[in-house]
Amino acid sequence: MNKISFALTNLAAVLCLTLCSAHAQLPEPDGGTIERGVLPTRWLSEGLKCMEIPEWQVHEYNPNFFLLRQSPCTDYEKPVVFLFFGKDKAMLIDTGSRKGNLAPSLQWVVKNWLARNGRTSIPLLVVHTHEHGDHIAGDAALQAMNDPAMPVTFLAPTDLEAAKRFYGITNWPTDIGHIDLGGRMIDVIPIPGHSALSIAFYDRRTAILLSGDTLYPGRLYVQDFAAFQASTERLIEFTKGKPVAHILGNHIEETSTPFLDYPVGTIYQPNEHELALSRGSLLELEDALLSMHGVPQRMALRDFSVWPSGRQFAKPGDKEKYEKHAKEEKEKMWDHSLQ
Repeated sequence: MNKISFALTNLAAVLCLTLCSAHAQLPEPDGGTIERGVLPTRWLSEGLKCMEIPEWQVHEYNPNFFLLRQSPCTDYEKPVVFLFFGKDKAMLIDTGSRKGNLAPSLQWVVKNWLARNGRTSIPLLVVHTHEHGDHIAGDAALQAMNDPAMPVTFLAPTDLEAAKRFYGITNWPTDIGHIDLGGRMIDVIPIPGHSALSIAFYDRRTAILLSGDTLYPGRLYVQDFAAFQASTERLIEFTKGKPVAHILGNHIEETSTPFLDYPVGTIYQPNEHELALSRGSLLELEDALLSMHGVPQRMALRDFSVWPSGRQFAKPGDKEKYEKHAKEEKEKMWDHSLQ
């Protein structure tokens, strides 16, 4: 390559870097139309005593978006669920794991929101990131609430055809669906791989991408490797040119120490990794998957790990280690300061 060609190539790269990313940049000083918010600096799941941890920790990201995290004392999975408010509807994404008892905390948040906004009711859509038990265990209780302040429309997590109709997706998983809450448009991106019906949600108002169990600070369990890789690439393509404030998954299984996670079954998690990841994490995940050349394997990265599912990927003694650790955690759940 001669000097002129080299210079032109570099110029083109600089121009592309500037112009191709222009759509993801927003004006100073306040990010234009993006609604900002604050994530927790600490979750109560890091507490030593289960008596001091509520069934659900409620966090207000901003006045119209809430995160609720299940207590580790009811289930070590301690998933996060998400609650959005639009002008016409509210939407709850996931209902928690076993023994979660989400309904009282959800009603408390919704009714406080109604009081603050001078309203008496708002329809509530209940949807899911995917169909696994630690994301749908609260479904039956919410369907049975019968609360006139928040009449529920429920989307079954295992009905693909119903989901396609509800979100306006013709071709699964390549089409992008949408749900309008009234002045709040949520984009719906099919991302099978972790499970057959995994879905990501992008909130245009906060520029937050909810990635379910496909990407979060922890062990990314992969059921279908080819689909998981394709979904990762689809998320990268979807977010290209868009602002991404945070990528939020449903769990934290990683410590704040790079490349170190908590063992499966851990209740007490001091020094947790923050919940939020960035678009850069998507690129890092794609790079890791490509490096496997179609042959799935466990791989630890800085902020998460790739864990293909199946007996062939298990290591000797995994089951025994989990059972021993889970037993020890339960024995200490009332006071983890006691060794």
